[in-house]
Amino acid sequence: MLKRTIPNFFFVAVVLFAFPAVLCADSPDANPAYWKWASTPPMGWNSYDAWGSSVTGKEVLGNARYLREHLLAHGWKYVVIDFRWYDSVSPDDDRDINRKRAGAKLFADEYGRLRPATNRFPSALGGKGFKPLADKIHAMGLKFGIHMMRGIPRQAVRAKSPIEGSRFTAADAGDTNSTCGWCPDMFGVRDNAAGQAWYDSCARLWASWGVDFVKVDDLSVSYQAHEIEMIRKALDKCGRPMVFSTSPGPTSPAHADHISKLANMWRISGDFWDRWPDLNRAFDLFAEWQGVGGPGHWPDLDMIPFGHIGIKCTIAGPERQTRFSGNEEVMLMSLWALAPSPLMLGANLPDMDGGTLSLLTNDEVLAVNQDPLGNPARRVMQAKGAEVWVKGLKDGSKAIGLFNRGPAAQAVTLDWQNAGLSGKQTLRNLWSHQDLGTFEARYLVEVPRHGAVLLRARPAQNSQP
Repeated sequence: MLKRTIPNFFFVAVVLFAFPAVLCADSPDANPAYWKWASTPPMGWNSYDAWGSSVTGKEVLGNARYLREHLLAHGWKYVVIDFRWYDSVSPDDDRDINRKRAGAKLFADEYGRLRPATNRFPSALGGKGFKPLADKIHAMGLKFGIHMMRGIPRQAVRAKSPIEGSRFTAADAGDTNSTCGWCPDMFGVRDNAAGQAWYDSCARLWASWGVDFVKVDDLSVSYQAHEIEMIRKALDKCGRPMVFSTSPGPTSPAHADHISKLANMWRISGDFWDRWPDLNRAFDLFAEWQGVGGPGHWPDLDMIPFGHIGIKCTIAGPERQTRFSGNEEVMLMSLWALAPSPLMLGANLPDMDGGTLSLLTNDEVLAVNQDPLGNPARRVMQAKGAEVWVKGLKDGSKAIGLFNRGPAAQAVTLDWQNAGLSGKQTLRNLWSHQDLGTFEARYLVEVPRHGAVLLRARPAQNSQP
């Protein structure tokens, strides 16, 4: 036994010495633990497209109940409160925030950390913060998220508020030369011990509320590398798993290596709205990030503006039902499924119509987005507005999108050689739930203007005995 044990021990020691990256969690080659928080693209609802900076606790719970009753069984589970929940007043138009709310007294604790405005979130009274609301959402089987601006409140810096759990004050952490051009609330955070203490204290507070998802804004343009790193460290210390989302965009692909190791999802576009140019541009944005995403780290093209939006958020137009056509909705969901991108709805869900609900509960399409292999799709053909995108799935099949970005219906050809297929393939239309039959070498189908066909291809079974 001794003669067998010594060589084995020696071999293990050599491996540990020579190849520490295999076992070291800090190695850039090792998968970070926080990638588990979003092993597939997060799916849920965000308040912004409908409510802007004005959403209330009552409206959040109404959307959460709808999510539980109609969408949770299909994988939709995050409920995220967006922009400026800590201000008692929201302008009629969020473009007026800098003019109308600069210098406004924001709800905060004695350490300068922002708290929900109690006139909008009455359950936060008595210093409870978001915990009572988060508890109700968790009781529905859902997960709870919040939006934050990067940095430290200007009012805390000017008051030199103490930073909880440290010997520093907010003045030690705040960088008064670092500001956001479209929100007057925060100064940036210095890359020093006080700055890290600030983010650590915030993450502890969010964890105490039961936050599962935190979207941090003003990180990507210009790219705030040191604040992204500090937020990542703070979340890792706080003792609660939280999905970390960065916003807005477009994040430059030059930062792909950095952001993909630190965030669970990051915006690759500016705000995305129900406009054809936004959807048309999405193809090229995803192509720029082709091959970067995977389990735990996903390029994100923003919320899905279907249904009833613009109720209080009028930045991209007045209150309305989505301006996307039915074909454009199919195109968007097909592309987001293939990319794959996080799926975050922006509508007021209780007003959802049956047709839109059927798109959002098509389990065959959602399975492409949620495939555990997490392969990003590749654009394999592009000609005259027609495109073909291919995504390998864990079971060995392939999901294939045939898209028409052109102004009129046209035939789009799936060529086996371009798509990496060989031999006879059985094709299934995932939107219509129809088996199309067996094909060899190519498949041609007419795709409507601004439309898509989403297929699943499997090698045909050998008919020989």
